[in-house]
Amino acid sequence: MQHKVKMAILDMNNNEPNQGLRCIVDIAKMFHNNLDYKVFDVRAKNELPDTSYDIYISSGGPGSPLEQEDWRQPYLKLIQQLWDYNSTSEEQKKYVFFICYSFQVVCDYFQLGEMKPRKSTSFGILPVHKTKAGLKDVLLEGLDDPFFAVDSRDWQLIQPRLKVFKEHGATILSLEKIRTHVEYERAIMAVRFSKEFVGTQFHPEADPVGMYAHFSQDVYKQKVITNFGEKKYNDMMQHMEDPDKITKTYTHILPRFITMAIEKTSKQLIPQG
Repeated sequence: MQHKVKMAILDMNNNEPNQGLRCIVDIAKMFHNNLDYKVFDVRAKNELPDTSYDIYISSGGPGSPLEQEDWRQPYLKLIQQLWDYNSTSEEQKKYVFFICYSFQVVCDYFQLGEMKPRKSTSFGILPVHKTKAGLKDVLLEGLDDPFFAVDSRDWQLIQPRLKVFKEHGATILSLEKIRTHVEYERAIMAVRFSKEFVGTQFHPEADPVGMYAHFSQDVYKQKVITNFGEKKYNDMMQHMEDPDKITKTYTHILPRFITMAIEKTSKQLIPQG
């Protein structure tokens, strides 16, 4: 008999309403034949899984990734335990995906570069450019270069410490859009920390159908227009309807990560003999 793979979803939203967690859960439900999942409210309730799960998806969330809150040390201790487990375990591995806020927290923890506030919020469906490593990475296979993703952040990882990247065996997979009219450094948008650990500054879980319905509601529409202008709102809604934009990103990145993790973990879980 084959055992189901266990996945922990780490909710980093701190009780703020969002679409991201729903999207992650919807993706997890696609794998219901092979996967059992449980959601842990990390920041609002200090809930954390133990190390018995096979896959961990750590969500985006609001606020500064540098804030020293109660949940931070236990969360980073768990991440370090999973990293150490993979370093010492020959056969079985733990697979971890970090999204946006979680990506920022972990990049800061591993000291991969400077974590800085942006001059203005990056918001919308924006182009993401692959690096040389990203062009060859299985996670981004099948996506255009540049591909499009939902970006929503006030912070960014810049000035990569390449020596630290090398020590960890980490690689930069993608960078933010090229901005010829400004001299700001381009932010790092995706990192492969190891074969099993990967993270994105953007939101690969963003579901175009659900998001379109969400932002069609007048209250959210007005919020975007007030903060970013009508053109930004119209561009975003148009991109959501384009199958070559975030639909492609949604169907490729996180489902592929989970599929590969299930395949590798299932082989380890099948009883021998």
